[in-house]
Amino acid sequence: MSKVTQQIRFCTSRDGTRIAFAICGDGPPLLLAQHWIHHLDHDWHSPIWRPWLALLSRRHTVIRYDWRGCGLSDRVGLEFSVDKHLDDLAAVAEMANVSRFALFGMAQGARIAMAYAARHPERVSRLVLYQPSTSGRGAPGRCPEEAEEERTRIKVMELGWRNHPSAYVRFFTSMYMPDATSEQVRAYNDLLRLTTSPEIAIAIYRAFHMTDVRTFVSKVHCPTLVLHSRDNAIVPFDEGRAVAALIPGARFVPLDSSNHVLLDTEPAWPHLVEAVEHFLLAPPAPPIAVPPALDDLTPRENEVLELVAQGLDNTTIGQRLRISERTARNHVSTILSKLGVHSRAQAIVRAREAGFGQRSPAPQK
Repeated sequence: MSKVTQQIRFCTSRDGTRIAFAICGDGPPLLLAQHWIHHLDHDWHSPIWRPWLALLSRRHTVIRYDWRGCGLSDRVGLEFSVDKHLDDLAAVAEMANVSRFALFGMAQGARIAMAYAARHPERVSRLVLYQPSTSGRGAPGRCPEEAEEERTRIKVMELGWRNHPSAYVRFFTSMYMPDATSEQVRAYNDLLRLTTSPEIAIAIYRAFHMTDVRTFVSKVHCPTLVLHSRDNAIVPFDEGRAVAALIPGARFVPLDSSNHVLLDTEPAWPHLVEAVEHFLLAPPAPPIAVPPALDDLTPRENEVLELVAQGLDNTTIGQRLRISERTARNHVSTILSKLGVHSRAQAIVRAREAGFGQRSPAPQK
C-alpha cells in the first residue's frame, strides 16, 4: 500500500510541550490515541501500523499524534501523568479544529480516551477502546501480587535495555506480539528504537504503572465498543471485560489472539475490521442524557451536598452549618435544580457517584 498523504502539524500542550499530530483520510473526524510505540512519519512504512491506518482512514479523517517524549513530539524536560496526557489530547483536538468526533483509544491510550470522554461528553460521539484497562497494576487498590509483577517487569526493562539492548528489544516485542512473523518482529523492533529513548520509555511505563481512571469509566455516556484479545499477556482479558461492564451499554468483542497489537495476518483481523467499521459507520445514535456536572455549585452548596450525601435532613444540615432550616432547604432546592434531578434520593446518588458522602459525619458542635 502506498503512503496516504498526511499533513503533520504541531500544537502546544498546557505545560508548553510541543505535540506533533497528523491528519489524513477523508470523512467524519476520528481522533486516534495510539499505543505509545509508534511514529507519525514511520508508521506508514510499518507492517504493524500500516493496516490499522488503512482501515481507519478509508472512510474517516484520522487525527493522530505522537505521545509526549515520542516520535516528532518534544522529548526533553517532560512530566508524565494522566492529566498531562489529557492536556495533550485536548490540545490536538483544539488545533485540529474538530468540535465533535469519534475517539479511538489503544491500550494505555484507551485510559486517556476514557477519561477524556467522561470529562468532555459534548465532544465525543463514539468511543472505541482496544485492549483497555482501568488502572495500572501499581495503582491503589490493586492486589500486591499484581503490583510486584509490574515492578519486576519495570526492573527487567531498566536492566535489559541498559545492558543488552538488542536482546531486550526482541524480548519486549515477543511479549507484545508472541505470534508475529520474523519480518513483523524486526519492524516492531525498529519502530521501538525510532519512537523514543529507553529512558523515556521507562518513564512512560512507570507513570502508567500508577495511573487510575476507574472513577471516569462509569461516567462515559457515549456509544462504546470494547475489543480485547483473549490471551493478551500485557493486559489480561478480564481487564477488557471489566471496562465493558462499567460503561453503560458498551458492546464487547473478544478477539481470538495472543497479540497485544493485532496483526492483519491473523484470523482475528477480519473480525476486528468488521466490528470497527460496523460500529463507526452505523447511523448516529440518539444522544444519551448526560447528568449535569457539579462544577456550577457554590462552595456553600458543595458543603450542603456533602451533608445531603451523608443522609442528613435539613434540620441537621442547618445545625451543622449554623444556618436556619429554611436556608438549608433553599440550598437543597437549588442543588436539585442545578443537578437536573427531581428528588433528594436522586441527588444523593449523583453526589456519591462524584465522591461526596465519603467522609464521616462531623460531630455536632
